[in-house]
Amino acid sequence: MRDLLRDLRLPDRNARYVSLAAAEEMGLVGISSAPRSLRVLVENTLRAAAAAKAGSTGDSLRQAVLSANSLIAAATANGPVSEVEFRPTRLVLQDHSGIPVLADLASLRSIMADRGLDPRLARPALPVDLVVDHSVEVASWARPDALSLNMRREYELNGERYRFLRWAQQEISGLRVVPPGRGIVHQMHLEHLARVVLPDGDGLIAPDTVLGTDSHTPMVGALGVLGWGVGGIEAETVLLGHSVSLLSPQVIGVRLTGELPVGSTATDLALTMTEFLRNVGVVGRFVEFFGPGVCALSVPDRATLSNMAPEYGCTVAFFPVDDTTLRYLELTGRGAEEIRLVEAYCKEQGLFAGADASADPEFARVLDFDLSAVEPSAAGPRRPQDRLPLGTVPASFPEPSGAALAGAAEGRRELADGAVAIAAITSCTNTANPHSMVTAGLVARKAVQRGLAVPSWVKTSLAPGSRAVVHYLEAAGLLPDLEKLGFSVAGFGCTTCIGNSGGLAPEAEERARTEGVRLAAVLSGNRNFEGRIHPDVAAAYLASPALVVAYALAGTVLTDLTARPVGTDPDGAEVFLADLWPTPEEIDAAVGLVAREHFASEKESLFTGGPEWTSLEHPSGPVYDWPAESDYLLRSPFFDGLTHAPLSDLSGARVLVLTGDSTTTDHISPAGAIGADSPAGRYLRALGVEPALFNSYGCRRGNHEVLVRGTFANPKFRNLLTPDVQGSSTLHVPTGERMSVHEAALAYAAEQVPVVVVGGRDYGFGSSRDWAAKGPALLGVRAVLAKSFERIHRSNLIGMGIVPLEFLPDQDAGTLGLTGHEALDVIGLDGLVPRGTVTVRARSAEGEPVAEWRMLARVDTAGELEYVRRGGFLRSVASDLLDAEA
Repeated sequence: MRDLLRDLRLPDRNARYVSLAAAEEMGLVGISSAPRSLRVLVENTLRAAAAAKAGSTGDSLRQAVLSANSLIAAATANGPVSEVEFRPTRLVLQDHSGIPVLADLASLRSIMADRGLDPRLARPALPVDLVVDHSVEVASWARPDALSLNMRREYELNGERYRFLRWAQQEISGLRVVPPGRGIVHQMHLEHLARVVLPDGDGLIAPDTVLGTDSHTPMVGALGVLGWGVGGIEAETVLLGHSVSLLSPQVIGVRLTGELPVGSTATDLALTMTEFLRNVGVVGRFVEFFGPGVCALSVPDRATLSNMAPEYGCTVAFFPVDDTTLRYLELTGRGAEEIRLVEAYCKEQGLFAGADASADPEFARVLDFDLSAVEPSAAGPRRPQDRLPLGTVPASFPEPSGAALAGAAEGRRELADGAVAIAAITSCTNTANPHSMVTAGLVARKAVQRGLAVPSWVKTSLAPGSRAVVHYLEAAGLLPDLEKLGFSVAGFGCTTCIGNSGGLAPEAEERARTEGVRLAAVLSGNRNFEGRIHPDVAAAYLASPALVVAYALAGTVLTDLTARPVGTDPDGAEVFLADLWPTPEEIDAAVGLVAREHFASEKESLFTGGPEWTSLEHPSGPVYDWPAESDYLLRSPFFDGLTHAPLSDLSGARVLVLTGDSTTTDHISPAGAIGADSPAGRYLRALGVEPALFNSYGCRRGNHEVLVRGTFANPKFRNLLTPDVQGSSTLHVPTGERMSVHEAALAYAAEQVPVVVVGGRDYGFGSSRDWAAKGPALLGVRAVLAKSFERIHRSNLIGMGIVPLEFLPDQDAGTLGLTGHEALDVIGLDGLVPRGTVTVRARSAEGEPVAEWRMLARVDTAGELEYVRRGGFLRSVASDLLDAEA
């Protein structure tokens, strides 16, 4: 290892690091021209290999260096694919997915204690931060005390979950918890948690690398931090000291040129880039931005763009460290010594990007993108990649009534089809961006000055990603104007973007449920999937915070904001969006008031919380005292009977669910409200829980009985076996009886019949939701047959021992004539190899052959295959730990 080490000389000390230049001297080819994101990945693999070979011969170290050549060739020159073992320096969790991770760890501790082993040995192998941000709901809004009321309700509903976190915070070494009410995980990550360069735990200085249990973790790539989202299952594996196995990624370079035109925002850029890269196809790739246009983007602008990485499908969205990065680190309260370390290390390792275009890296493919071509946009009505030039939004609303169209054309503001029921400034995507936030505040100021008001049916809310946002809005004098339009601070968390939108204005809810008025939502978020925002909302649109204000004023999405007025002032004069839009000078003046103290003051209390948090009574001791009769936290079922059946062929499998393209993780495992008459709602009512206290599916993820009943229970989900109804419904094929998905799964299990899911393209698109794989596993699903898989969900399926099978080109359920009524045999699983193929045979109810075809098993690496054979990540890792300590 000594052959790879160098000293980094700093004013106050020297630091040792694994040198890429030293590796180049030992035979590493192409590293000095490789993409900078790839240089970080190569350093990670070299450091792990060198540590594993400590004390070995120089020849073996040289071999470790040379093995990285295939990684560089695959990433930049389309060379042969190889496997990579990645070991991040940190983990970041949010509460919806993080609490189940900790609950599984606590369950493992209970098992160890039952076996007479030391439960403290089940602990994180690397630093872990958990941010509580997904639980707050917009129950109160448009009033000065909305924040305090929502926080009070949050603690009332989630007290048991938070007491568990207080126990974990005290008893699990290496874990830090950011309590409720501080901000959104990705903005906290950007402003406070990310280090860019840090000690790696073995006394060496290394790049900050991270995995997070939220698909928008790549947002931190705006700081030059290599990180991506994983499911909670994969996170648990890393937490317990295992590496992540992945195929060597191709790195796509996006050359940015020009500057954003006046009137276009970073949100417009993010939506346009999402459309562009989805059309190109970057799933599973690293995307690295470079070129002269990068200098025109602030770190918050870059973060708005990187945040949308899962929407355009890539693993990583990366901006190299440069002078702009260093200025942002200083603004957000990082210390001078820390910033000097970042600059010195990145320059020494070739990770610092300068202005010299001749030094641009070599990529597998380069795409050109002109910032000056970006126009004001929205995206919707159901997918974030469906970008709409602003003037085309009215035509996109699904089948509005003629009266609603006429009213919009005449400028009438009325509660009809297309009415905006929710206008939410929310989510990490845009509330991390001071430019976007002050633009919204300035639009609100001008609207107030013109005497405009928001219609009574519009539910308005402001949920900043951090408390720093409120500080600089107050410094600019813009918060009162937002409040006058109803955009009072409702919470510091994800709120509407995760589906915690709360109830609608009573008049909107009444008209939707009794008269069928089809409502719309406009939010400054990153996801607008069907059924995610609110069950009574027919269409949801993503837009910049300023456009959220504009649509709130208009009261309908059927108004063309580029040509029609947003309202009429008290004198009867029409007011257009152009009248409200601030000048660049006005925006720059307000952004110039953003100061270091706005961030530094929040950093001091980041992990302490207020009196509600510190006063929570909680158990102590290394083993969690599971509350009797809890309806929130149960011991995990995934470690029961750690023996498992070997991977084997399927005979006579039945289709539990048949679904089409773009089935999201929200469809599979919803995060929002639990319906009183849903299978999960009926279960909770049987326990004596009143519907007002159901909370959300996301907050109930520590209770597998709720979540298994919630699987495929999104109120907008449509199973093609019962296409005339929505929600949890399927057909028990042998009897022809309709029942819930959960009931059918129980019936098949009693009959000892294996079940599968058949889907279309982009199966598992959306959030890195481990319960979208855990739920099907508990339902007995053995395989998912789909046209293509989103990266994180494919990994989660493997993590639960479910085999993802991909149709070959030009084949899918439709072309094969499958109806879901067939019995399926899957042949070749018992001898499976990485990325091998299997044969599937479909038989009719009478046993007659229907079709036979080959499918690709998307078990990509030898490590993944081993996990599948052993019943998944959780069982495999738990078995290893228990065996090692026995």
